[in-house]
Amino acid sequence: MKVDGKPTRSIWLEPDGWSVGIVDQTLLPHRFAVARLTTLEDAAYAIRGMQVRGAPLIGATAAYGVCLALRQGASDEGLEHAVATLRRTRPTAVNLKWALDEMTAAVRNQERAARVDAAYRRAAQICDEDVAINQAIGRHGGLLIEAIAAKKASKKGGARVNLLTHCNAGWLATVDVGTAMAPIYLAHDRGLPVHVWVDETRPRNQGASLTAWELGQHGVPHTVIPDNTGGHLMQHAMVDMAIVGTDRVAANGDVCNKIGTYLKALAAKDNGVPFYVALPSPSIDFSVADGIAEIPIEERDGDEVAAITGRTADGRIETVRVVPERSPVKNYGFDVTPARLVTGLITERGVIAPNRDALASAFPERAASAKAHGG
Repeated sequence: MKVDGKPTRSIWLEPDGWSVGIVDQTLLPHRFAVARLTTLEDAAYAIRGMQVRGAPLIGATAAYGVCLALRQGASDEGLEHAVATLRRTRPTAVNLKWALDEMTAAVRNQERAARVDAAYRRAAQICDEDVAINQAIGRHGGLLIEAIAAKKASKKGGARVNLLTHCNAGWLATVDVGTAMAPIYLAHDRGLPVHVWVDETRPRNQGASLTAWELGQHGVPHTVIPDNTGGHLMQHAMVDMAIVGTDRVAANGDVCNKIGTYLKALAAKDNGVPFYVALPSPSIDFSVADGIAEIPIEERDGDEVAAITGRTADGRIETVRVVPERSPVKNYGFDVTPARLVTGLITERGVIAPNRDALASAFPERAASAKAHGG
């Protein structure tokens, strides 16, 4: 995607060929800046501190974290320490585990002298594969938007397609292109009249700060709304389709995504609005049979709820508290939307039904691998 007209990925190798550049997402939307990762600890902090976020990008960053760790020491003990350190950073996004497993497999049987090169090759492949997957998601999801536009074109009021999204599932959540945003970008680039309702996505405001910034950079019409507005819009036929990303999809089709997604799915179901989830196959976890019962839900620091950061009228970036000092805060990062509320899963292999048979049929190799490992 582009930043000020310049093609940009969310993660890349620096010109030195070994250190890693990232977009520091904690500074958006008020400042665009990059950070340079040079150690395992840098990569772990970037994930834990949400300089990078979004399941695919977390996985890519973890992959490069292994590379940086092996530069420091390519022993078996060094590899195990790196994997354990990175695995602890975020518990919900399954792409993290997937990427670490891929990196371990790529270097396990290599001579120590060859491990660093093997690691960097696999990390680069993971990044390129993510981009290709997201482009395919964009093509399949774009057909859904195109069909809605064609249907509306024959009716009074025009063909504008109103899409609602929650959190950020754009290029900032991936290596490039995005998952839920990929079909929207593709539709826009093809000249379809799309408009996006952007949930602010409290408490970290990834919608208001990241999705809105992305859409603005790309020139896609959009409107930021409070999280509780979506149901009202659906009741008044102002949403044609809801589309979100995911951090993990269980074998039965349950979808884990940013907190508040479940409520949007309920409103969509009640108002007959199609509710789609866009996901790359590494986000499918066949080892989890029931998403509601088994997916671990990250609990984050209460200060994310109690305080908010923004830019003042005179240009200063300030953080202010909005909750009484003595009031306790509970901050769940994610919720699980039952498969029965999901219209379809938009994957790189097409739009599929949110159930065990459809997932296993579309991705038999991943289902077989999970079964072989006891999943």
